[in-house]
Amino acid sequence: MLMAYASIAAFFLVAAGFMIGSLLVGKLIRPNNPYAEKLETYECGEAPVGQAWFNFNPRFYIVALIYIVFDVEIAFIYPVAAVFLDWVRHGQRLFALAELLIFLLILFVGLAYVGSSTTSSGSSKSLTDSVD
Repeated sequence: MLMAYASIAAFFLVAAGFMIGSLLVGKLIRPNNPYAEKLETYECGEAPVGQAWFNFNPRFYIVALIYIVFDVEIAFIYPVAAVFLDWVRHGQRLFALAELLIFLLILFVGLAYVGSSTTSSGSSKSLTDSVD
């Protein structure tokens, strides 16, 4: 019984050996000559300007959270779409279509609510304006 897992254990040992070996070879081969410019914070090829700690507009966080929520909800459509043909073959075509349309309607109502609440929050500032 345990011999059935021997190939899996050997695979993990080879993988771990490869990772450790790659790190060790890289440490031995690469040059190690730090200097002031090399130790600076790298920011997309640009020299850093100002402090790293400053306030973002809170609406950026709201938009990011909304994106994550809608992205996860859209991911739930895929399993339904994958079995949609099976539902049609079993005579549940209207049920499947209604389920998809209700789900999409809920998504679009939420998107419309978010769009109206972020643009009509009593401020004429857009999302790209700073919070000064």
